[in-house]
Amino acid sequence: MPKHIAPPESEMSLAELRGDCARMAPHWSAPPRKDAPAVAPSLINGVVVPPASARLVDAMSDYGD
Repeated sequence: MPKHIAPPESEMSLAELRGDCARMAPHWSAPPRKDAPAVAPSLINGVVVPPASARLVDAMSDYGD
């Protein structure tokens, strides 16, 4: 039975990947954003957020202010 051989790692750096993505972005399109209808809080159940995650999100100015 042949042993699994891992594929060679890419030679591309993160900076090169980001550059490629930036050059491709104008060619991509996205459908218009549609706002989701509001959901009553009473219908949301079973969601558990660990205290450390809640503190992290609370500390983020985009979410906590």
